[in-house]
Amino acid sequence: MKDEEILELLKFRNEKVCEYVSEKYGNYCYAIAYRILQNEEDAEECVNDTLMILWNSSQTEVPDNLKLYLAKITRNLALNRYKSSKRSKRGGGEIAIALEEIGDIVSDSDNAENEFIRKEFSEAINKFLHSISDRDCGIFIDRYFQLESIRSIAQKYGISENNVLKILSRTRKKLKIFLEKEGYTT
Repeated sequence: MKDEEILELLKFRNEKVCEYVSEKYGNYCYAIAYRILQNEEDAEECVNDTLMILWNSSQTEVPDNLKLYLAKITRNLALNRYKSSKRSKRGGGEIAIALEEIGDIVSDSDNAENEFIRKEFSEAINKFLHSISDRDCGIFIDRYFQLESIRSIAQKYGISENNVLKILSRTRKKLKIFLEKEGYTT
């Protein structure tokens, strides 16, 4: 079933929509949540929560890109679950490392003053990502959105782990300069 058809069913509150979304994107959402949480049960709960949020948002907002919309919801739910489970003890996993790497440049969106500022900031980051090479953009997204390990990114792109680290470091520096030019202080 095409995304447009799914969104149309969602708009009219067809109860089958969650089934269709789960069939089409359930494994994708699960992979995102599992990569962050490393726990099957928690990942499954994130997928279910994602479907609930999609269902509840059907009257208020229709996403332009269903796959990315679901990925964003799942990622945010998994990160929130991860943060709350690790709040009392600092974990040393990939997620903590990735978030620390980018934390100097991008502040926590929970502290932003309002949705307009978050949206504007998000658009600035998207503008930046469109200005760099496809490979560097893909590596950046894989690391900081998908929260993949350096090793898996290196394998995916057929480059060394050291090369991935260099690309990420250069991209973070470019992002910082770009955001400063756009008027964001880091």
